[in-house]
Amino acid sequence: MIDKRKNIADIYPLSPLQEGILFHTLLSPHSGVYQPQVCLTLVGSLDISRFKQAWETIIARHQLFRVSFHWEKRDRPFQAVYRQVNLPWEEQDWRDISLDKQEQKLAEFLEVDRKRDFDLKNPPQMRLTLIHCPDNRYYFLWTQHHLIIDGWSSGLVVKEVFQAYNGKIELSYTRPYGDYIGWLKQQDKTTAKAFWKKELTGFTTPTNWGIENNKPILPENISQAEQEICLSENITTNLKSLAQQQEITLNTLIRGALGLLISYYSGEQDIVFGATCSGRAGTLEGLNSMVGLFINTLPVRIKVPPQQNLVSWLKELQTQQGKTSQYEYVSLLEIQENSDLATGTSLFDTILVFENYPVDLSVAQTTQSLTIDSVKSTEWTSLPLTILVAGTRELSIKIKYHCHRFSDGDIDRLLNNFQNILTKIIENPKQQLWELSENIGNAESTGNVEILDSLLPQLFEKQVEKTPDNIAVIFEEESLTYEKLNKKANQVAHHLQKLGVKPETLVGICLQRSLEIVIAILAILKVGGAYVPIDPTYPLERINFILEDAQISILLTNQDFPNCPFKTLINLQTNYFQSYPEQNTNPTPELSLDNSIYALYTSGSTGNPKAVINTHRGLLNRLNWMQKAYELTPDDRVLQKTPYTFDVSVWEFLWTLLNGACLVIAKPDGHQDSAYLASLIIEQNITTVHFVPSMLQVFLEEQKASQCNSLKRVICSGEALSVDLRNRFFQTIKAELNNLYGPTEAAIDVTACTCQTDDLSVPIGLPIDNIQVYVLNAQLQLLPVGVVGELYLGGEGLARGYLNKPDLTAENFVPNPFKAGARLYRTGDLVRYQEDGNVEYVGRIDNQVKIRGVRLELGEIEAILSQHPDIIACVVLAKEFAPGDRRLLAYIQTSQTEDISEELRQFLGERIPNYGIPSVFITLESFPLTNNGKLNTKALLALNYSSKKEIISPRNETETAIMEIWKEILKVDNLSIDDNFFELGGNSLIATRVNSRLRQSFSLDLPLRTLFEKPTIASLAQRIDVIQLSVQPAATPIDSTKQRNEIEI
Repeated sequence: MIDKRKNIADIYPLSPLQEGILFHTLLSPHSGVYQPQVCLTLVGSLDISRFKQAWETIIARHQLFRVSFHWEKRDRPFQAVYRQVNLPWEEQDWRDISLDKQEQKLAEFLEVDRKRDFDLKNPPQMRLTLIHCPDNRYYFLWTQHHLIIDGWSSGLVVKEVFQAYNGKIELSYTRPYGDYIGWLKQQDKTTAKAFWKKELTGFTTPTNWGIENNKPILPENISQAEQEICLSENITTNLKSLAQQQEITLNTLIRGALGLLISYYSGEQDIVFGATCSGRAGTLEGLNSMVGLFINTLPVRIKVPPQQNLVSWLKELQTQQGKTSQYEYVSLLEIQENSDLATGTSLFDTILVFENYPVDLSVAQTTQSLTIDSVKSTEWTSLPLTILVAGTRELSIKIKYHCHRFSDGDIDRLLNNFQNILTKIIENPKQQLWELSENIGNAESTGNVEILDSLLPQLFEKQVEKTPDNIAVIFEEESLTYEKLNKKANQVAHHLQKLGVKPETLVGICLQRSLEIVIAILAILKVGGAYVPIDPTYPLERINFILEDAQISILLTNQDFPNCPFKTLINLQTNYFQSYPEQNTNPTPELSLDNSIYALYTSGSTGNPKAVINTHRGLLNRLNWMQKAYELTPDDRVLQKTPYTFDVSVWEFLWTLLNGACLVIAKPDGHQDSAYLASLIIEQNITTVHFVPSMLQVFLEEQKASQCNSLKRVICSGEALSVDLRNRFFQTIKAELNNLYGPTEAAIDVTACTCQTDDLSVPIGLPIDNIQVYVLNAQLQLLPVGVVGELYLGGEGLARGYLNKPDLTAENFVPNPFKAGARLYRTGDLVRYQEDGNVEYVGRIDNQVKIRGVRLELGEIEAILSQHPDIIACVVLAKEFAPGDRRLLAYIQTSQTEDISEELRQFLGERIPNYGIPSVFITLESFPLTNNGKLNTKALLALNYSSKKEIISPRNETETAIMEIWKEILKVDNLSIDDNFFELGGNSLIATRVNSRLRQSFSLDLPLRTLFEKPTIASLAQRIDVIQLSVQPAATPIDSTKQRNEIEI
């Protein structure tokens, strides 16, 4: 038996990349990451004894095959080189397994073998497996830990093994890996760190593809997959020729193409991804023939100015690459610590591996009696996305990805778009950068249906002829038949005609909810005018502004307005129809589809409202679609409860009356009274009703909501509809739920979705008839499925623009780059296309926030938080307490009486990154709403909340012990048990040291990932206490003999 201490030949530190790989290995045991496999299929006569001897020769030749790794009880890990190790040889006999079953069995064997962890404290960190197959065939599997070798070295080793096997060439001297470690120690780290700090200055937000699912998952539960495409020989040749002509490397060209692709997906013009470098560019003599781990992974920062010429840009990248190669010996951890990113935030999640190894494994020297039939090599890293480019005659692009982060469809499209960009580079190298990614997406959708020539007043009058005696409208104790409603509207219409109202005349309406509102709207439309609704509860100053801004000379009302700037006031009180006995025949104005139909005032960024002018064409298209989709009949009853200053009211009024149904009008302010609404629905047998999601949330809490059995359909719009609210709806009401989306600038709604109980999300649906939906980036380029972009709308529903605001109209209604002479409306909403063609709402552009340098979408956090079973409703907002101190606040309604903040933090921590967890959870009985039933976020932010952080002292021995360890290693005082390890300056290397101390202090086999899952003292202490309680009293004691045999320096 070899004496362990005498068997040690040398001890030296780890290289920068070794430290990173060691950390990820300890963080993710049994995951198989960083354990590459090379599988050779050998055919012929194999001398097994000679083959084993060849491997023993190589193990003796190279130090890295004889090292162990040690990290506990030390500030920095080290590796020990042994003089001798046993050959890690295994054999299996598959000669009785048929050829057609061997391939599946090999795949299963490789997967199991990859997840067999190495004992890092005992060498060698590799194993060799020979599998006997029928007909003189063998599978030879070489499994290694990436700690000891890289891909370049693997090729050298296989070549050397077969040279030794054949006995033809005497192997030359090779320098030991320790020489490389010594060379690293001599390098000027100060200059190198200064270079990388300058290189990354100003980069504060990691680049995301925009298609990721960021839900955290335990390392052992990560499943991985890969997809690959091969570029044709013609494309490969042309890429190489282009690189040669422009005096750049093929590697630079591939990096540039990837940079364009990431920029296109992410919408960023300043991006960073990772790339491997050989690590052999140093001045150490004999470096290229050495075996070990030399590669390093470094950040590649690329700026993508859209107007720059491609060739000049690629040459700049080449120059930049030359500069960074001088400092490629610095560890990624050290580079990241010198960057502007927040502590604990990764520089990148994507890595490019351009495989240009000096030896092709498939051409390793063999003999006539033994050949290598095929070579298969696999490796998984801890990063979610790895792009490997390799090949000679035909380049292959392989993407390895974590399945919980990316779907198969996402990767398939990404590969195709990568190839599209490379093809465009070949076709025209002189083009500008923005042109290379133009229209490689496919995210436009439309449906075209002919619009009827009949105008809205005519359609209503035709319905009057069909159902003259049917009840058209009910308000409390009053009602009107279709015929009576038409006559009253005609009386007012003829009055308006005498006053000069004609097409394009704006007529004001200032009425409380009543029968007169319906009469007034119909009257204005009948003579071709456009109505301007004004809420009588508005402050007089706002009413005056609207009257002046719209230059309204005629106002229909039932109250007095002293000193208001209009010429004529028509008071629609009860005696009006006796006082003005006008004709009650249908007027016949000269009206067209392109005339304005209404002007609705919406909030303006200047503090004053702005009016959106919509046309008959847009509204008629919207109402025609709605009838085709939902088919109202004379038996239906529609509840009109939306304030008529909001666009939903337009379809409540007109869709109902154009199709013979009965319109039931809620009392003034009744739209905010859920008990009243439930009673009204039951009493009036309402079949169709609209709710803003915030109000639907309140309505479902009403006891009578479940008794609204007459409801056939509920329509939601105005806010995002959450999965939780959808589920609660179906649990309470047995009706169809439809989610609609649309801005006032596009005739109410442009997309629609019928909700299903089993859908994972609630999309805003598919475009309605004659509407085009575009998901675009900042350069107005189409984006692929899954990528978040701004929603642009085109088609028949677009409004004319903003009243008296040509500059604002030009800013928001832009030329359609996909259709000459047409316009697009930019919504300011962030959306993405789902694979089934539905559009998913993500949030507002102005609702994105940055916390600790990371861009967050508040709607995503709300959606996940709402999945907690105790959450009834939630809102997440960002509030700045001091310059640079912006925090997330979660406002919640819960079904629990006690505080569940810690439970919610844990719930979110299992689903989203730590930086997305709100700092504070504020419990409310109800949320403040605006007058139209939408959430009042300003009122939420105005709630009193103390921002001063409270220091919470340890409450037990476990918390005290952890705090002392943190203070010592992190060099900080005044800790609180709710402080976050990574916010205090912790990183992966420090985490390894802390974990080692925790294991010693508590005598526990504590996984490294525990600190990442429980990054506060309180949560970590709780986890340690649980683990200690689960340890059986009869557990095997620590072997003191084994302890004494541990290597010490």
